[in-house]
Amino acid sequence: MLFFETMTKQYGIKPNIHHYGCIADLMGRVGKLDQAYELIMSMKELKPDSALWRTLLGACRIHHNVTLGETVVGHLVELKAQEAGDYVLLLNIYSSVGDWEKVKDTRRFMKERGIQTSLGCSSIIVKGVVHEFLVDDVSHSRKEEIYTTMDEINKQLKIAGYVADITSELHNLDEEEKGHALSYHSEKLAMAFGILATPPGTTIRIAKNLRTCVDCHEFAKALSWVYNRVVVIRDRNRFHHFREGRCSCDDFW
Repeated sequence: MLFFETMTKQYGIKPNIHHYGCIADLMGRVGKLDQAYELIMSMKELKPDSALWRTLLGACRIHHNVTLGETVVGHLVELKAQEAGDYVLLLNIYSSVGDWEKVKDTRRFMKERGIQTSLGCSSIIVKGVVHEFLVDDVSHSRKEEIYTTMDEINKQLKIAGYVADITSELHNLDEEEKGHALSYHSEKLAMAFGILATPPGTTIRIAKNLRTCVDCHEFAKALSWVYNRVVVIRDRNRFHHFREGRCSCDDFW
């Protein structure tokens, strides 16, 4: 904030939308959601765009802030920029606090408005060939090996302390069922194939068409430590770099 304020007061540099986005993102990461919202609303000569609101919406998902999440979606509606992914994030927020009535109401709203979500698809290139995976995918020619590898990875990560983040599952299931439903997300299958099909130490690079869920994020972090692999996931909004159990994320500003 000191650097941000110095730009204007000391050097006369007017912050642009990207500066505000970076500050809002930093505030969101540490849970200062109200301050981030106040910062966005304080913008006088600039109009918040959809990318800026989605940065805050993502932080609302992480910190389970229902009220602000609903407010942010309202701003996206005002901009006529709302997308199916925004409602999925809102569903994530509702499910994380166990508000299944609002999950049901939001699903009904999406159905009535014809808002359809895209299937999550993750791809990985091995030896010049693109391999694509959907959730619970059984179309790959090496599917049996992939699922065997996936089961072994799950065992090793659990020994290392990884626990599935069941708040990422949007259906009202018991904990065991939620854990199973999360086990075979598309990026996890792509990571399993990367472990199976590349030599030890090879960087695993994955592209996904949607946001990476919180559980897959934690899974990749644990995998990078247990298997000593660098994992790079480019999803719809960010580059996620996983190394030795740590992660850094870069926004597409």
